[in-house]
This record gives sequence, C-alpha cells and structure tokens, in this order.
Amino acid sequence: MSGFALSEEHEDFRAVVREFAAAELAPHVAHWNSLHELPLDAVKAMAGLGLFGLSGPEEYGGAGDFTSLCIAIEEVGRVDQSLGITLEAAVGLGSNPIAGYGTPEQKERWLPDLLAGRALAAFGLTEPGSGSDAGGLATTARRDGEDWVINGAKQFITNSGTDITSIVTVTARTGVRESGKPEISALIVPTGTPGFVAEPAYRKLGWHASDTHPLTLTDVRVGPEALLGTRGRGYAQFLATLDDGRIAIAALALGSIRACRDLARDYALERTSFGVPIGRKQAVAFQIADLDAMAHTAHLLVYSAAAMKDDGVDPAAIARAASIAKLVSTEHAVSAARIATQVFGGYGFMEEYPVARFYRDAKVLEIGEGTSEVQRLLIARGLGLPVE
Repeated sequence: MSGFALSEEHEDFRAVVREFAAAELAPHVAHWNSLHELPLDAVKAMAGLGLFGLSGPEEYGGAGDFTSLCIAIEEVGRVDQSLGITLEAAVGLGSNPIAGYGTPEQKERWLPDLLAGRALAAFGLTEPGSGSDAGGLATTARRDGEDWVINGAKQFITNSGTDITSIVTVTARTGVRESGKPEISALIVPTGTPGFVAEPAYRKLGWHASDTHPLTLTDVRVGPEALLGTRGRGYAQFLATLDDGRIAIAALALGSIRACRDLARDYALERTSFGVPIGRKQAVAFQIADLDAMAHTAHLLVYSAAAMKDDGVDPAAIARAASIAKLVSTEHAVSAARIATQVFGGYGFMEEYPVARFYRDAKVLEIGEGTSEVQRLLIARGLGLPVE
C-alpha cells in the first residue's frame, strides 16, 4: 500500500469478493434476515473463499494480511451487515485473541478450524451489569485443584450459539489485586462443556441474520490449559484486541455507507417527480454528494489505519487511528442510512427495500466494540487531557 491507495493486488482481491458477494450472498440476504438466524450456508460460502483466515497466522492456514480482512468485511457488509459482522466478530473477537495470546498448543488445537471457517469462536466480555467498566465484571473463575470453575453470565455475544461455534473466550475475576481492584483473566471455554448454556437468541433491532445470545455459565469446569495469555491480564489483552476490531468495525461501517450511497444514487436516477428524475433536484443531489464525501472520508480512515496495523507501527498510534476510524465511520454510517432512507421517501420505510435494512443495522455500529463516547474518551486521553 502506498499512502492511502490500495495496492493492485488488494484491488484485485476486492473485485473477487465483490463478485462473490453479488452472486452468492445478495440474492438471499432479504430471506436470511427474515428468518432472524445466521445462515450457515453463507458462512460455508465465505469460508470457501478463505475470508475467515485473511489476517490469521500463515502457519495455521491464514494469510497474515489485515488490510485484506478489512476489504472483505467492507464488501460483505456492502451487501449485508449481518454477514459482515459475523465475519468481523469471528476473526476480530474469535480467532484473533487465540492467535495473539494463545500457547502453541492452544493455537494448534483451535486455529486451523477457525481460520478455515469450519468453526466459529466468540468472546464473552459484556455482562448484564458491565461493559466497558472492568470493575463491574461479576463472572468469577476460582481454582479447584488444577481446574478453573467459572460462574457468571454474559450478554450480547456474537457467534456464540451456532451449530459450529467451538469456543467462547470469557473474561472472569480470578482474584483481587493488592490495590483492591479485581484481577481479570481470560479463559477458553469449549461450547460443549457442562454448565455452559447459550440462552435463546435475542430479537434485535438490526443485524437480524447474525447470531447473538446471552450466555450462562454455571460451575463450568475447564482445565489449566484454558487460561488464555497471562493470568490477570485478560482485560488488558482484550482492550488490545479491540484496536484491531475497531478498524474492522469501521470497515463494516464503510460498506454500509457505500451501499446507502449507491442505492440512493440509483433511485434518484430512476424515480421521477414532476416529470424529471429527483436526482436533478439540488436538495436530493446534494444529499447524495454528502454520502459520497462520507464514503471517501471513511475509506481514508479505515485503510490508513489498516496499513499501520500491517506495517507494525507503534501500538499507541494504531490505537488512536482505530478510535478515530471507528468514531467517524460509524457515525457517518448512521447519518448515511438516515439520508438514504429519506431519499427513498415512503419506499424507504418498506421492508422490501434494502435501505430499510441498512437503516436498522446502522445504529449498533456506534455501540459495539466501544461506543462513540468511549472512542472520544480514548482520543481525548491520547491528547493528554485528564478526562474521566
């Protein structure tokens, strides 16, 4: 990558994913969303194209290229945000923590299937009483001999209840530090472990074709090999993982913006009012021009941050770029969906038009993997402001 321009190889890859999404996913997404469940046929198709291994370690079947992952998420999300978040979460929250902090044995056991898309993984951080607030974490893991025994509940966990979900990595209190603050560690829980229950799926405002469950863990017993990374560093590890995830969520938002722009443009060229296409009216044309400006801005932020990740620059710089990309791109996505729906008028309120789906799907982009408020907090702290 040179500057903000994608390489010829990346653009060729984009063309492949775009053609795949148009042919294999687009004809079915309305039906899949109407079912309110993740279509495993779509997961299998994405796996066949190698999308789940794009950023993973090469020795376990991955390609080791984060920019390619962002391109894939954008292009899949341009067709359907539910499938885009399925891919993003499977990699960013599922396989990435194993790749980043796992032992050789953990990587060998779990990564080949995860990177091949034969299995999905999830990460359980959020709880009924806590999200970004680590001090509010209530799930506990106590030692019983060599084993860990986990008790608690998690909520809003993506990819946690499918037929091919193999593991959920959960954060839990494993002790108390000298300061009195909780010691938080991460543990890998195979989904077939007794006491682990994926409760009935949520009925969500958007992302209807993605898999999201609350989880209950009752005396879940796992061996010492379940500890992921360093004991007491579970929350810090997850925050580092989120930096990559925020860039990927920004890529998903970019897909939504571009979809809304294209849908609004095409409709404005076809729809007539008072004998002329509505795209001849400045009020409409200027709105669509704003959508293009939003897409251009998000593109620059996403792929400059992705290049920083691939180039291995200072982690603090990546974290700042990730927060800015997520903040701006997701807020633009919400605005873009609202504008596109307005261009469609009454038709935009009808379920048979894709803009209605993008409108429902957009809002959660500002919430998941760190709210807009959290991103502003992180950016402000990076500027040296002592904000709480």
